[in-house]
Amino acid sequence: MSHTILVVDDEKKITDMVRDFLINEGFEIITASDGEEALTKIRSAKPDLVVLDIMLPKRNGIDVLRELRRSSEIPVVMLTAKAEEVDKLLGLELGADDYLTKPFSLRELAVRIRVVLRRMAGISTPQQVIQVGELSIHTGSMEVYQKTHLITLTPTEYKILESLARNPGMVFTRLQLLEILGEAYYGYERSLDTHVSNLRKKIEIDPGKPKYILTVYGIGYKLGGG
Repeated sequence: MSHTILVVDDEKKITDMVRDFLINEGFEIITASDGEEALTKIRSAKPDLVVLDIMLPKRNGIDVLRELRRSSEIPVVMLTAKAEEVDKLLGLELGADDYLTKPFSLRELAVRIRVVLRRMAGISTPQQVIQVGELSIHTGSMEVYQKTHLITLTPTEYKILESLARNPGMVFTRLQLLEILGEAYYGYERSLDTHVSNLRKKIEIDPGKPKYILTVYGIGYKLGGG
């Protein structure tokens, strides 16, 4: 089955190159040239993945990603002409799934897209419900419930929670969790800690005294019984 990719960039030359190359790679491509148009097309076309430039008119890529993560788990590969660490770190903390800095190889972009899509497919199948205390983790739909209340998680928060939940009591080092999240996160332990903090705010009754995501000081994290 062909996947639909939304390519968002205000440089027409780049958009055209990426579109033509990815079409030849077997993807269906739609495009947008600014942040507002991107959000409109995400809502209407429901693409399987978004390739999102950071420097966009009307609403920049960070704003688009922030808005997207309020209601959607669509995977996002970020693009930017900037090499500053803060851009990459902010994008990852907001829930980007991967990251490329311009200029980039079209072949590498296609590979990154396929890796992210495979990773998301691996997370969502087979269907299983993991019960931890009052939390129900539905692996098929990537939904998490606190009793009957649906908790909205970013893809990164979900990956962390599911990885811990599949191995209750096992201590994951920060490096192990970074490897699960993918190479875009390598070297960004602080970003991982931010994701864990955000996850605790969503699933813990008292984030300051967590019962689910437990810190093993000097090593990493493990799942408690709730």
